[in-house]
Amino acid sequence: MSTKAPNPVDKYVGSRVRMRRIMLGMSQEKLGDALGLTFQQVQKYEKGTNRVGASRLQQIAEVLQVPVSFMFEGIPSSNAQGLTEAPSPGYVSDFLATSEGLALTRAFTRITDSKLRRSIVDLVEQIVAQKTGD
Repeated sequence: MSTKAPNPVDKYVGSRVRMRRIMLGMSQEKLGDALGLTFQQVQKYEKGTNRVGASRLQQIAEVLQVPVSFMFEGIPSSNAQGLTEAPSPGYVSDFLATSEGLALTRAFTRITDSKLRRSIVDLVEQIVAQKTGD
């Protein structure tokens, strides 16, 4: 018996649910409680293992305080073979889906001094170059 791989659209929508939930500092359990679900069901939605129906997606969007369209923003265009290139690299959404990525992004965007922001980017690039030997 083979297991079916999650649909790329379901995975993408799930990652957007996860990203927004983390942005709000909300646990899977708290989101599940608000939706009348277990945290395991929320987990399955976030991984794309289970599809989110239209009415459930509307509920999730309301709890997460975003329009339903938020769940599809930046979705890669599709073709006959499934999803193709996203407007931004996948590592960006993967990074933003982590608590560290969101914390860093929130803090960085609050820095109003553009020269300081540039210096931080330069510092991080230097650290990476030293670690990778570039």
